[in-house]
Amino acid sequence: MSDAPRPPGGSRRPVFLVMLLFVAPLAAAFWLYYGSTWRPAQQTNHGTLITPPVTLPEVALPLAAGTTAPGATGAPGGTAAMAKASVLRGKWTLLVIGHGESGCDAQCQQTLVYARQTWLSLAQLTPRVQRVLLAGTGCCDMAYLGREQEGLVALDAAGPTASALLAAVPEPTAGTVFVVDPLGNLMMRYDARQDPKGLREDLKKLLELSHIG
Repeated sequence: MSDAPRPPGGSRRPVFLVMLLFVAPLAAAFWLYYGSTWRPAQQTNHGTLITPPVTLPEVALPLAAGTTAPGATGAPGGTAAMAKASVLRGKWTLLVIGHGESGCDAQCQQTLVYARQTWLSLAQLTPRVQRVLLAGTGCCDMAYLGREQEGLVALDAAGPTASALLAAVPEPTAGTVFVVDPLGNLMMRYDARQDPKGLREDLKKLLELSHIG
């Protein structure tokens, strides 16, 4: 006797449930804290919420000369090494957009310091967070990056390949640090001229509420 026919779509149900287990806690935590009226006593977010969150496109970009990134491909024929297209996935990201003729001018460098100090203050949580610079033409002062920004993923965003990614980032971007979740969603923005304590507190809350990334 043959087995009874399986209901249509049944084979896809386990996959859907697994995806739901990963996505639902992050979405629920994010909505509960930032989208609802509920707040823990005397706790508020310090940044500006991006509503709705913007899902950034996956784009493989060359690394700025002399920099590295996890999972980057080699550089055959002397071409620039390429970061993987999913570089903005898998971890929480502090994203900085480069400006100026140098690809990252003095204000950009100060913003990188803001992001670095916030990252360092996370202590044992630092492995869950990365710092990424989308740099313009002429990037970068490699002596500065090597001396002050160890571990920074610097991507060359000067070419046309990066246009879709840059177009998805809200303006203005000068002096701004963006928070990107592990699913590639642009969620929050912070003014680097403000006290970095606010970004640190918000980021710690998000890391505590979500176990992905």
